[in-house]
Amino acid sequence: MTTKIARRTMLRAGASTLALTAAARLWAQDLPKMRLSAAFTEQDLRADAYKAFGAAMKSAFVLEPFWGNTLFKQGTELVALQRGNLEMANLAPQDISKQLPAWSLLTSAYLFRDAAHLQKTFNSDVGRDFIKMARDKLDIEVIAPVYFGARQVNLKPDRVIRTPADLSGIKLRMPPGEFWQFLGESIGVNPTPVAFAEVYTALQTGAIDGQDNPLLLSKLMKFDEVTTQFVLTSHVIGFDVMTVSSKAWNALKPDQQQRLRAAAEKAIGDYTVKFEGKEGEVIAALKAEGKKVYTPDVNAFRTFAQKRYVEKYGRDWPSGAMERINAL
Repeated sequence: MTTKIARRTMLRAGASTLALTAAARLWAQDLPKMRLSAAFTEQDLRADAYKAFGAAMKSAFVLEPFWGNTLFKQGTELVALQRGNLEMANLAPQDISKQLPAWSLLTSAYLFRDAAHLQKTFNSDVGRDFIKMARDKLDIEVIAPVYFGARQVNLKPDRVIRTPADLSGIKLRMPPGEFWQFLGESIGVNPTPVAFAEVYTALQTGAIDGQDNPLLLSKLMKFDEVTTQFVLTSHVIGFDVMTVSSKAWNALKPDQQQRLRAAAEKAIGDYTVKFEGKEGEVIAALKAEGKKVYTPDVNAFRTFAQKRYVEKYGRDWPSGAMERINAL
């Protein structure tokens, strides 16, 4: 008798669970989907941030991520957002600046000092001006910046670097393209285009003198094995922007929009703290290996770089915007 009662109880519990699962699926089907396109893989720390964001917003929509550009190729997401073919993207600001030249200011060297300054800028009046510009002219809603590391100079020659003049003649690998080549010039190097997959061998053979990337990536790719030093120039604070199409944004109720921004800020803030901790661990590991890791005269680099950017691109920038950001 006891066994029969137990079996009936188990069957009822199982049926209840199935019913609840089915109800949850039906409920989820009623919610709108937010398809997210991102260039990074699911193993990237940024994926965890987006997953946390999706969990926080699960009562408003279902976040459906496509990692590694499996839905749209990198560089095509902005047009997909504008056409209503995509709801959300982790978008490169360089892609925005191709359609909206004023945004090239936000991709320039030495504009942001660190992740905190980046976030502070987007939360400020000048940051809101850039967000409004993208909304009005590109039909997208920029939610928040997503930091992914400061680019640091990594060299094979054992030359002390204090100012841009000390980098004169250094063949530094930079990605192909006008933006990246000019970035190299703006810090005083001889920029040399090399495919990312070939960087390790190029360093090993001496075809290039160095490369620049965020520390976590440089360590992951084992560039420290074929170099002697890391100069913490922090010449670019790498970031993308969480972006929603205007169509998807306007379909949300005002309270949902407010919750979305708050959830994004919380998820990205938590991720940034974790990421910066990882950066500190890499610096400690590099020093333990015997690599030189030091900070040059960053003010000298900033003055040198910003002068060149103003000369080349300043006509496209909103008047006084760079000075307002510098002052934050």
